[in-house]
Amino acid sequence: MSAGATDGWTLLALAGLTALTVITRCLFFISARPLPMPRWLERGLQYAPIAALAAVVAPDVLALQMQDFFQWRDARLWAALAAALFYRRFQGRPWTLPGVIGAGMAVYLPLRLGLGWA
Repeated sequence: MSAGATDGWTLLALAGLTALTVITRCLFFISARPLPMPRWLERGLQYAPIAALAAVVAPDVLALQMQDFFQWRDARLWAALAAALFYRRFQGRPWTLPGVIGAGMAVYLPLRLGLGWA
């Protein structure tokens, strides 16, 4: 098989995963009646976006800090600190998650692009 060719099994896997994704995401729209969610599930889903954001950002910030112990010129560290402080101050409001992202980027971009920090 050449380097640029895709075999049948790969195409079948892609088609199957695409169908599975479309079906599971459209399940709520296909139903004729509303599907009730338990209160505990609704409450738990309120924390899903911030948990996902933390799961993506934390390993990058913490892995570098543990490797070199502490670098005060690391823009990611200061951006994560700004985002955490913003979340602590404004938690519970509907615009908190976009604000957390904005606060982190407002600190990260000037430090990274303006000052050239790592």
